[in-house]
Amino acid sequence: MDIKIIKTLVKRELLDVFRDRKTVFMMLFLPVILYPLIFIGAMQIVSVISSSMGEQNYRVVIDAEDDDAFAKQLKQRQETETYSLVIVDPQSIDDYETSLNNEDIDVYISGNMQGGKMQYDVYYLSSVTNSSYMADLVMDAFDDYREEMTRQRVEAAGMNVHEVLEPVRYAEHDIASNEQSLGSLMGSILPFMLLTSLMTGTSYPAVDTTAGERERGTLETILTLPVTNRQLILSKFITVAFTGIITALLNILSMGGIAFYMYQVMDMQTGVESFDMAKFVPAIFVCVLCIFAFSLFISAVLMCVASFAKSSREANNFIAPMTMAVMFTGYISFIPNIELTPAMAMVPAANICLLIKNMLMFKVDYGSIILVLLSNVAYAAAAILFLNRIYDSEAILFPDGRGGLQVFEKRTNLKKGGVPTTSDVVFVIVVTLLLIIYAGSILQIKFGLAGLFLTQMILLLVPLGTVIYTKRDICLTYGLHRARITDFVGGAFLAVGMLLVNLLISMAMIALFPESAQNIGESFLTVLGDNMWSALAVIALAPAICEEMLFRGMILHSLKAKYRLSSAVITTAVLFGFYHMSLVKFLPTGILGVVLCLVVLHTGSIYPAMVMHFLNNALSVVISYYPVQVGKMFPILVKEPLGGFDMFLLAGAGLVLCLIGGAVLSFSGRQREDRSLGEG
Repeated sequence: MDIKIIKTLVKRELLDVFRDRKTVFMMLFLPVILYPLIFIGAMQIVSVISSSMGEQNYRVVIDAEDDDAFAKQLKQRQETETYSLVIVDPQSIDDYETSLNNEDIDVYISGNMQGGKMQYDVYYLSSVTNSSYMADLVMDAFDDYREEMTRQRVEAAGMNVHEVLEPVRYAEHDIASNEQSLGSLMGSILPFMLLTSLMTGTSYPAVDTTAGERERGTLETILTLPVTNRQLILSKFITVAFTGIITALLNILSMGGIAFYMYQVMDMQTGVESFDMAKFVPAIFVCVLCIFAFSLFISAVLMCVASFAKSSREANNFIAPMTMAVMFTGYISFIPNIELTPAMAMVPAANICLLIKNMLMFKVDYGSIILVLLSNVAYAAAAILFLNRIYDSEAILFPDGRGGLQVFEKRTNLKKGGVPTTSDVVFVIVVTLLLIIYAGSILQIKFGLAGLFLTQMILLLVPLGTVIYTKRDICLTYGLHRARITDFVGGAFLAVGMLLVNLLISMAMIALFPESAQNIGESFLTVLGDNMWSALAVIALAPAICEEMLFRGMILHSLKAKYRLSSAVITTAVLFGFYHMSLVKFLPTGILGVVLCLVVLHTGSIYPAMVMHFLNNALSVVISYYPVQVGKMFPILVKEPLGGFDMFLLAGAGLVLCLIGGAVLSFSGRQREDRSLGEG
């Protein structure tokens, strides 16, 4: 590969990128100027608010039968503070609730004798700042008042106050160094900021170098140059990755400067010892390596996504859900007690966050460092290979208009027939996912099994409504074509075989993610209920219809109409695995999704896939309700743990059943072809 050509192309791409004001704004203005202003300004605002709250005038009503004992305590505390306190006569107000709501008073205190003790009740408005602030001061005063009253009674009884009230002495000793404390704080904030900055820094150039050039009409000109597609892709990739790296480094320097400033302010205010910056050199070095590794990965992925768009606006719509997913993953650094296990080291984005967090907390594991960096480089390489295939496809480089978002078009302008566009599919996926996360979770918690059924209806109705509104062909979109009896028989064998194979895969995933498996088991048991037939209808039949119509119907047929079959199948299977929102279930459901896609494509009908999906879920439900009976008939299905021979037997039986199912489907396909030839 000619390095000189790549250098020339990279130089040209960088010039185009830096001419874009948005890119320069995201790279320079946000991290270097805006972030420090936001942080420092926020600190100043908090300081001003705190000062102003301490200088306000507060009005408190004390209606208690204590001879003004607490009123004296409150006034005594006020003498050492800067705020002004007025004790209002309770006779001057008609109703304390009205006075509080009108903000005539800030706190109302009532008190009366109950069982020989004073019972005080404090009324305030948490929605009003002054009232809430004064209530906190009142509660602090009550703590001091109670302690003082206790001491007086102990002394009156002739006992030693310290011996009675302080029978045990203790002292806290935080042995964490200043560097460890600062590292713990930065370990929560910095990874999230790093992922966010990399996403913002790479998204604009990724869109500009792909969909942007297509929109401007310059892509065709570039393709006429005496350069190969590989050289062109590599130059664009280097440009996007370089931009992301620079943006992330500027963000880290900016955040580091802010952290140093905050620490110096704390140092001057509290007198704590300063930290040794040299101890953070290894962590900084690993952070830089992480920036390089993740920038390679995210740049390649974003370019792949943006390459499918025909305009910059559409590319930004495609990237938006991905940005949300990465930012959501970045929150993992705020969650305590999540370890960087070998399994987590393979999860994109999350592995970077956990590695940086560990390094800043001085938890050095060279194996994890190597695994995280290599996995990100490997993912980037895979994405680049996929990007290369995209640029080798003229259908991708010069789209035919079947990818636009039509769901927002005026219905009278839409033509009948065909399948939904890829943009409509993305819209349906995003809307459906959001509804499931928010509405579905509430429905399942509140209504249990019925809520799960309503959640499945979301999967059915949102895509169906989109298909009907955009005048798409329902039979073509969902594959609602007749199937042969042999198609159902072959699908049944495949379903049982895949259940056995996925049982082994699930065991391996459970060993890697035991906590996730426990959560799945608990949530599954909570929705089962007492009636097995209801559970079969909701857990087996409803998903077999609703999920298949979404994934093997709308998504598969829409992607198949525009992209290669392999890309359509893999994308559909990945989305199907991701939909189940579990690390344990992602791989087995993804593999099942591939098989279901192949069955639909082979038979030309979605119905055999529905039967397979129903059998897969139904067998799980039956085992859950009748584990003893199933264990007597098929002990290997409920045996724990499985031995080596058991695993071999299970895998063998699963593969044999899958082969039988495949053979039956192949026989059915030949019969279908022979019949078509005979009719022809």
